[in-house]
Amino acid sequence: MKKKSIEQKFFVSFDYTVYFSENIFDKKNPLLGEVLSSYKATKVFFVVDQGVVNLHPDLFSKIKDYAAAHPENFRLCADPLVVPGGEEVKNQLRFVEQILEASNNHGIDRHSFIVAIGGGAVLDMAGFATAIAHRGIRHIRIPTTVLAQNDSGIGVKNSINAFGKKNFLGTFTPPYAVINDSSFLLTLDERDWRSGISEAVKVALIKDASFFEWIEANSTALTTRKMIPMKELIYRCAELHLEHIGGGDPFESGSSRPLDFGHWAAHKLEQLTNYKLRHGEAVAIGILLDSTYSNLKGLLSSEALNRIVNLIKSLGFNIYSPELSEENLLLGLEEFREHLGGQLTIMLLNGIGSGIEVHEMDPTLISDAAGKLKKFQQEVSPI
Repeated sequence: MKKKSIEQKFFVSFDYTVYFSENIFDKKNPLLGEVLSSYKATKVFFVVDQGVVNLHPDLFSKIKDYAAAHPENFRLCADPLVVPGGEEVKNQLRFVEQILEASNNHGIDRHSFIVAIGGGAVLDMAGFATAIAHRGIRHIRIPTTVLAQNDSGIGVKNSINAFGKKNFLGTFTPPYAVINDSSFLLTLDERDWRSGISEAVKVALIKDASFFEWIEANSTALTTRKMIPMKELIYRCAELHLEHIGGGDPFESGSSRPLDFGHWAAHKLEQLTNYKLRHGEAVAIGILLDSTYSNLKGLLSSEALNRIVNLIKSLGFNIYSPELSEENLLLGLEEFREHLGGQLTIMLLNGIGSGIEVHEMDPTLISDAAGKLKKFQQEVSPI
């Protein structure tokens, strides 16, 4: 019997804007209302990070006042849902279920908007929930941390953790818009302010040597919480991330993931420390592990490694964690390979601003690199 087949092929384009503003719930700032009105939103529901609520106790009254001042643009369908910040919100399915239940109870449909306000973990969880409700409710992200504004909150990924693995459940679902409000950064604690800088170092190392030099020159201003350089860092970091996402494989159908430089070890470190390490803190260690491995492999000069170690130290990061045993690292590498879908692809460095992909890692050199980090942690001049 002759086989028959029908080939189906179509393309779907995605576009969204990352806005940079401040005091977006000031009634005189029209940005949020204009974004919502451009999509003719029928209902709006807010999901808010508990940490943001604690630091901004007047936030809900501001949201209600803003909605009342822009009645032609959107209608609040219920009081905001408050969820915990940090990895706790990604470790328990019940927070996703709370958003699904609210969507059902309040008739939130595919012409409505769910607006998430918070750090990267809350944005990840809320984005996952909106992606699976009605096969996709419109979603706007309002990141409130450096890390979320320059990296995790501006991309197309959403997820929660499961089976002891980070981001095991998730979707690739772009937001309809991202609004970075710099006023939220003013209330961050020191760790959250600093943590997001590591992602800027990451993208500079693999894509832009001049940006790395700029971070070196402005490290003191960044660590002493100068807002102008922080805004510049966030903008440039976001720009580089968005250029990459839109340039080739946004939904990561292949094994190449340059933006995960330093992340294979970082994800495992987060889990091993029960998420006591912030994501950005773990990424700083992961960056140094892969940079040191690159040096031991003969790809990266000792001078370049010295600059990277000194910069990470000057930004106030620890550069070693006792969980960096060979057994733990090899397990993390295998989990990363599994997450990629088969072939292992790791980004290393052959210079500052220049990455190179490899498909295997030497276990002995990984262990040696971890040992060097322990020494670097104790030395004033690392090399």
